[in-house]
Amino acid sequence: MNQQTVPFEFDIEGMHCAACVRRVEKAIARVEGVDGVVVNLATGRGTATPPPGMASDPAWRERIAVSVTGAGFVLHPVRDAAAVTRDETAALRGLRRDLAVAAALTVPVAALAMLLPMVPGGRNGGIAAGSAVAQLVLSGLVLFGPGARFLRLGIPGLLRGTPDMNALVSLGAGSAWGFSLAVLARALIAGAPVPGTYFEAASVVVTLVLAGRLMEARARGQTGTAIRRLAGLRPATALVERSGRAETVPVDALRVGDLVRVRPGERLPADGEVVAGEGWVDQSMVTGEPVPVRRRPGDAVVGGTVNGSAGGFLFRATRVGADTTLAQIVRTVEQAQNSKLPVQAVVDRITGWFVPTVLALALLTLAGWLWAGSGTGTALSAAVAVLIVACPCAMGLATPVAVLVGTGRAAELGILFRDGDALQRLGTARTAAFDKTGTLTEGRPALRRLDVVPGTEGAVLLSRLGALERFSEHPVARAVLAELAAQGLDAAHEVTGFEAVPGLGVAGVVDGHAMLAGTAEWLESRGVDVAPLSAVVAEALANGDSPILVSMDGRAAGSFSVVDRVRPGAAPALRILRDRGVRLAMISGDRREAADRLGRSLGIGDVRAEVMPTNKAAAVAALRREHGGLVAFVGDGINDAPALAEADVGIALGSGTDVAMDSASVVLMTPDLRLLPVAAALSRATMRNIRQNLFWAFGYNVLLIPVAAGALRPAFGIALSPMLSAAAMALSSLFVLGNALRLRGVGRRPDALPDRAEPA
Repeated sequence: MNQQTVPFEFDIEGMHCAACVRRVEKAIARVEGVDGVVVNLATGRGTATPPPGMASDPAWRERIAVSVTGAGFVLHPVRDAAAVTRDETAALRGLRRDLAVAAALTVPVAALAMLLPMVPGGRNGGIAAGSAVAQLVLSGLVLFGPGARFLRLGIPGLLRGTPDMNALVSLGAGSAWGFSLAVLARALIAGAPVPGTYFEAASVVVTLVLAGRLMEARARGQTGTAIRRLAGLRPATALVERSGRAETVPVDALRVGDLVRVRPGERLPADGEVVAGEGWVDQSMVTGEPVPVRRRPGDAVVGGTVNGSAGGFLFRATRVGADTTLAQIVRTVEQAQNSKLPVQAVVDRITGWFVPTVLALALLTLAGWLWAGSGTGTALSAAVAVLIVACPCAMGLATPVAVLVGTGRAAELGILFRDGDALQRLGTARTAAFDKTGTLTEGRPALRRLDVVPGTEGAVLLSRLGALERFSEHPVARAVLAELAAQGLDAAHEVTGFEAVPGLGVAGVVDGHAMLAGTAEWLESRGVDVAPLSAVVAEALANGDSPILVSMDGRAAGSFSVVDRVRPGAAPALRILRDRGVRLAMISGDRREAADRLGRSLGIGDVRAEVMPTNKAAAVAALRREHGGLVAFVGDGINDAPALAEADVGIALGSGTDVAMDSASVVLMTPDLRLLPVAAALSRATMRNIRQNLFWAFGYNVLLIPVAAGALRPAFGIALSPMLSAAAMALSSLFVLGNALRLRGVGRRPDALPDRAEPA
């Protein structure tokens, strides 16, 4: 991504409900030059898209910060996982302190309110007045002490005409307290008996809302455990060999090229390549692969993984800091968690009108009961209950917390969703199309046999072919070079004019000899007569092999066959998808015979072979057109990038190329295809969880707002007091959070995956 399109990411302090999110987004959108903005309630993070040339303009960023401040919130630079944990811990400590103070003051207020009517003559005279004054003082300390956090944010929002949850709580508790103060003052001035007051309602509401917010903060902290666990895999220090001696340095001081010593049981501080020693490395927390892998000189290692107790090794750092695989994984998961699903747009539109509607309903409730002659106390109690019970917290959290937990759980399993759209779409894809080589197969073909025409020496042909294939990254090239090494042959030949034609073959001049290696059709198009090799080619195709023809100086020189084993997890993964009603297809550039043979063995009914890389995207579009519904494409190579981009959901294997992974919206960190049905199950479970959350959040308000307004009072005598409303409001958010946390049990690790991978 170039500098001109880098988005501005930031953290926002002070958001508590969907109305807060709406307010922040509107404030940022008003800043000149903001092309787009997304704010996430669950993560407390926002992203603003700048116009070209303004990505790092400090003045532009300052205008955004000022606009956010003007909306009643505070903008901070993006914090790392450690800072997030510290801030959350401090916030929890503050909430616990405020709740303890509020509860200590509320208990005597509630006791006085409940016990006063039991005292003989307690409703009259000095006892009533003294009790009311005590309740006034104590509830005032609650409202203007621990409850000040609601007033600080709620009142300015009301004055700006952008009310939120804090405004509802401030209005509810403040109205009850203010009404009671006015009633008490009038009685004391007139020397009249003190009528009923609602001081206990004001203090209990504040206390219960604080209790709910504390429980919500604890639950929300659990939703981000996956990303914090990943971020915490990086050790704080590294043992580096510099100037002939070992020294311990902070991991942030590591440089590319440093020699890092890893002792038994230690965690690797960076990505690199082993240069001395060996060890067995547990990569499960990064790749999802549960079995430790042996790492020797020349092998790549990944930062964040753990060296076993068998031995230590020295590796050269190749990626440090933000460039490591672990940092990229964390960044990818954070981006997915901060993205908005399409369904969230509908929720945002509704919540934009929700709080003003609640305020109007509260006023109508107050006016209705006053008109009905039920008294100011009854009318105020019902209006306050409406204000408190209708908090939009659950609505705002319904979608983002499910995405937060779902993507975090996926990362733990070795599945990276790069955006929210992929999380929403994957579970509903009706067709899954697969590349063949490197995806359904291991991508490590081995040379089965080499045939040469009379007059050609096999060792010479293989040596020259190896020299040509050294310039290719194709799996077939690796097979040739592996066979060359096995036979102890030398590939040190002069190569000029190398050319690779995707899907067809390679060409070049080796020691002055013009050579071609590729399909029979391609060689024929280059003027080579392949008739001398026709019998060999027919035999290879009958065996299900892929024959590669070689010519030298314009004449057919030989043919070699390669065999590529099917990935161990491919068959069970495809069987699960087929059982779930997913249509399977293969799009391969390989020959028809080889592709059909593999398709039959894996139960793939729709095999599209001999498809040029440039036509793979068109093949994906044809599948969508012919069968309808969403199409997922799974691939691993550079030639798969167009198809991955064309698919509704592009899925790349983590063992594939960077180009393929950049083009995909989902990355499987290990090449075990059994992760694919797990990812689909996780997608479905997350969307089901979101639907449940939204149903609860909206249904809760639809049912309880009329009850709070007193709709059941005339017929059944049932009313919802402000205290019960506060408790119900807190439980609403906790239900949404608790339901989202169930996603942490979805899926299983691939080593324990049975034939079906359903949500646990």
